[in-house]
Amino acid sequence: MVQKIRIMAKKKETYSQAMARLETIVRQVDSNELEVDELVEKIKEANEIIAYCSEKLKKADTEIEKLLADKHENEE
Repeated sequence: MVQKIRIMAKKKETYSQAMARLETIVRQVDSNELEVDELVEKIKEANEIIAYCSEKLKKADTEIEKLLADKHENEE
């Protein structure tokens, strides 16, 4: 249940907020701040953030393509 709540909370954050969390995780991993058990959880979280951000980028790309196509049609 906690995992589901965490995922739902992530979905409400912006792309910039998610990237900031990812950068924090990367810094923690790079500086060897994490214990092994914590490292595994942070890597899982990082993968979730990457998937979330990738999806946001794909949706934005699709919307931009549509807007440009609509604009092109209106100009003709």
